[in-house]
Formats: sequence, structure tokens, C-alpha cells
Amino acid sequence: MAAEPYSRAADRYAALRDEQARLSTRISRFRLATFLPAAACTLWVLSRGFTVLPTALAVLLFLAFGALVVRHARVEERVAWFDALLLVNRRAIARIGRDWEALPAADPPASLDLSRHPYAVDLDVLGRASLYQWLGPAATASGALELANWLLTPADRAEVEARQRAAAELSGEAAWREQFAAHGILASGARQAGLRIFLEWAEGENALGPHASIIRALVYVLSGAIWVLIALNAIGIIEGAIWLIPMLAGIILSFVLAGRMGTAFNRAGGGQNELRAYAGLFEHAALCPASSPRLAEIRERLSADGTVAAICMRRLNRILGFAELRHSAGIFHFLIHALTLWDFHVFFALENWRKQAGGHVRQWLASLASLDVLALLATVQHDNPEWCVPQLTDAPLVEAVALGHPLIPDDRRVANDVSVGPPGTLLLVTGSNMSGKSTLLRAIGLNVVLAQAGAAVCAGRFSMPQVDLQTSIRVQDSLELGLSYFMAALARLKGVVDAAEHEREGRVLLCLLDEILQGTNSVERGIAVRAVARHLVEAGAIGVMTTHDLSLAGEEPLNTAARLVHFTEIVDESGAMRFDYRLRPGLATSRNALRLMQMIGIDL
Repeated sequence: MAAEPYSRAADRYAALRDEQARLSTRISRFRLATFLPAAACTLWVLSRGFTVLPTALAVLLFLAFGALVVRHARVEERVAWFDALLLVNRRAIARIGRDWEALPAADPPASLDLSRHPYAVDLDVLGRASLYQWLGPAATASGALELANWLLTPADRAEVEARQRAAAELSGEAAWREQFAAHGILASGARQAGLRIFLEWAEGENALGPHASIIRALVYVLSGAIWVLIALNAIGIIEGAIWLIPMLAGIILSFVLAGRMGTAFNRAGGGQNELRAYAGLFEHAALCPASSPRLAEIRERLSADGTVAAICMRRLNRILGFAELRHSAGIFHFLIHALTLWDFHVFFALENWRKQAGGHVRQWLASLASLDVLALLATVQHDNPEWCVPQLTDAPLVEAVALGHPLIPDDRRVANDVSVGPPGTLLLVTGSNMSGKSTLLRAIGLNVVLAQAGAAVCAGRFSMPQVDLQTSIRVQDSLELGLSYFMAALARLKGVVDAAEHEREGRVLLCLLDEILQGTNSVERGIAVRAVARHLVEAGAIGVMTTHDLSLAGEEPLNTAARLVHFTEIVDESGAMRFDYRLRPGLATSRNALRLMQMIGIDL
């Protein structure tokens, strides 16, 4: 897909943001122009005594100032909103162009350990210039973790198909996805630590303990008694300030329970700021289409047991707004609390909310995370209409027409038809240096990862069984672990062989192996390659192997199990060398290492 629609949208939102920013500046000046005269009139009245005209003018100017404050806040919200929409479209442009510098950084979630993962490092699933960075950013922190998990853990067939249907439905809802992403940008300051504290409170017990109902009844009696006695005293039925007795009892009860209630307020309020940032996301999530079963399920979870997430979050915000009186009113808070037992009533409202909605918050956040990732997958399908939705089949074959590397820009990507399988066979790829062998392995692997996450894939047609993917492409030594390059390569190969020997519960083992043990001598490397190939063939695995050693194709088991394809370079009449990255049948017939050395100026 071309980036023009996103460019036009970005220009439109930039103009709207700038227009609102100019309006905000004008309102700021009007605020100052009303506040200063209002303050001057107030000083006049205070210094010269009450007169009608200055007092009326002060009141009118302060009312105008208040109205301007409200108006200014709304304009600033619109500035932030258009700025977020602008950023969404600029990121879309960067995503289409694979402009990694313009896309947000995508460090792997800290909770994930990739050191032993069977394919994440080799295939650039996470990190910079990765599948994770290209698909994202997610609108929520939980969505970012969910995206990583979907890419690292292949789903079963039913789950993949459910995700595909949901993503297909959302792919046609460009405006909804754009606004969902913008709400995510506005909520990007939400801290996970605050959410964890909030969830502990929401899923916990009443802070007043087993006697909470007795305490609640006592508070109602005391607060009612205070005002009944005040009223009786005011109309002369009783004499003396007897109302001071229940008020004093209420103050004592407040001091006794202040610690418990304060802890509850702090734990609820600690994550409430984060949830307030999510309020727009919850409200927008409630507007998502729900024709597909997965989206209908998410909508249902966001309104479980009659508790609608967006409404409950708004009510919680109101309750905790009342709780802010404890910090913002100073001595007035003490007076109000003494007369009404204010904190108790706010606490009871908070407890009512916790009983009704607290147990659903974690489910709401999980549903929001799933919707978040489905929106990202839908964007892939929308932005790449020439890509296909993969078909999961029972046949143990990976077959692709016009397969390309999804992280390479459209104008540089070269597509090839690829067939891997059936079990007991291997696709052996030979070719000269830089001709495209490793890129082909990553193209196959990344599209398999996308397919098993539920996304569209970079191919004209793509079918595959459910697979367990194992790779050995980017082997790295480790000073920390004391591993040489050779030992690191052996450790990775052992993981592949071990996977071949385990039961896979209906899944086919798919192995992508690049230049096995290229750090050792050719004789031993040949023995190792044949041994690994024998293990895979006997285990019924399917896979792709690359090699520079053309003699391997004539030796067992590759002699009978391998299907041969190759890449090659093209040398024109002037002697210049280039690559077309086209996959051809048969064994490679050329080498280019010495020619490449000459091209970079190393004399032979």
C-alpha cells in the first residue's frame, strides 16, 4: 500500500492541531485579560468597601475567567488529540517505508527470556528492526506484552482462525483503529507498577476486616445523629450542643481506622491515575465492531455481569475525586469530615465499587490487550492488500507463492515460490555469498511466525500445517557464558535435534538451518551436516538447509532426501556483479568469494 492516504491524513491533523494551538494561545491571553481586571476590582472592593459596580464587575470577570479556563482545557485536549492522530499517521508512514529510526524503539519486554527461544533471535522477532517493532507500537503496555507472546508462542489452529476472522473485520475499520491507536498514545504514560497496586486492592478484601458491616452501620447512625441533633437544637426542641457527642465519637472512630482507610485510598488511587488514562481506550473499545466471534467475546468480557468497563471507570474516577478532599481542602476537610464523616462515606462507595467491579478489572485489561493486538494485525492486512491470509491445513507441507521477507520495503523485496516438505525431505539451498540464502530462511520463518500469530503473510498464496519452528541462523558466542562460536553453534544444533526427538502433538517440526557449523573444517562439517540431516529425515521433520559445500548434495541422506534449489550472481559484459535474488532449481554452479574480495579492493 502506498503511504499517500496516511500523508494526507497527517497533513490534515497537523493543520487542525496548529489551528487549535493558535486558539489556545488566544484563550490564554483572554484569561489573563479577565483575571487581572477581576483581581483589581476585588482589591478595590476590599480596600474601599462594598460598592455595587466594582463588585458586580469582579463577579462577572471571575465568571468569565472560569468559563475561559474550562474552554481552554477543552481546547488543549483537542490539541493533544490531533497531535496523537498526527503521530499515528506518521508512524504508519514509517511502517510502510520500514523506516526503523522513525518507528518507536521496541525493546523486548523485560519479563521475557529469549536466550533459549527456538527462533526469536535468529528471525529478528523482537528488538530493533524486528517484526515486533514493525507491527507496533501497541496502544497499551499489556498489549505490547501480548503481542510479544503471540509472536513467540504459536497458537493452535482454532485460535489462529479466530484471530484471522477478527483481524479481517477490523481491517475494514480504519477510522476506529486510528482512534484506538491515538487513545493509546494519550495513555502511554500509564505505569504498570501503579496498575499492579490497583489490582491488588481491587481483588483483595475489605480493609475494615470482618467487622466492616458493623462499622458501616455505626457510621450511618453517628452521621445521622449529628444532623438530627443539630436540627433539633436549631429549632429549640433540645438545648445544648448534644450533637457534639456523636461528632466526637465519629472523630475517635476516624482516628482508630485512619490507617486502614488511608491504605485503601492510596492503593486504589495509586493505579487510578493509570486507569484514568485508559478511560478513553475502554470507551472506544466498546465501539468496536463485533460480528466475528472473537470480537463479540471481547465486547462481552468488557461488560461482564452487567458491569460495563467504561462506565465503571468513570464512576471510580468520581469516587476518587471525592477522596481528594483529604489532600486538597486542608482544615476544611477536617470540618466537613467531623460534621459528615465524609471519608467513611467515600470509603463505603469505594468498597461498593470494589465488590461490584474489582474482580473484573484484570479481565478488562486482558480483553483490551487482545483487542490491541488484533488491531495491529488488522493494520497489517489493511496496509498490505496484496498479502494473503494463510491457510492452515493438515498436509505437512509449507507452500508459498510469491513469498517475500515482510521487513524488507516493497520496492526492494524480491518474492519467490517456495515449497518445503513433505516429511522425510529437506530443501537444500546452495548459492554464492550475498545471493539471498539467509534472507530466504528468514522470509520463510517470519511468515510462519506471522501465520501462527493470526496475521496476514507476505505472499500471494500461503498454506502450512501447524508447526514447531526451530532455527539455527544467527549463532553468537558468549563471553558471559564462556561459549565459543563453535560451542554456541553446537548448543543450538542440539536444541534442534532434541526437538526432532520429542512428540509434537499433531505439529510438524519445521527447521531452518543456515550453514551448519561453518566455524569448523570442511571434513568435520560435512559429517555433522549429514548427521543432523539424518536425524531430521528420520524424525519426519521438514526444513530448509543452506550450504556452500556443493558435495553434500551427492552424499546420503541428502542425496535422496534433498530437493535442490539455488541462488546465483549475474555478471554483465563489463564484469560487474549483481544479484537478482531469484530462486532457481538445481545445484549452484558458481562461487564468488574471490571476486567479492577484489571488488572491495583486496588484491589476490
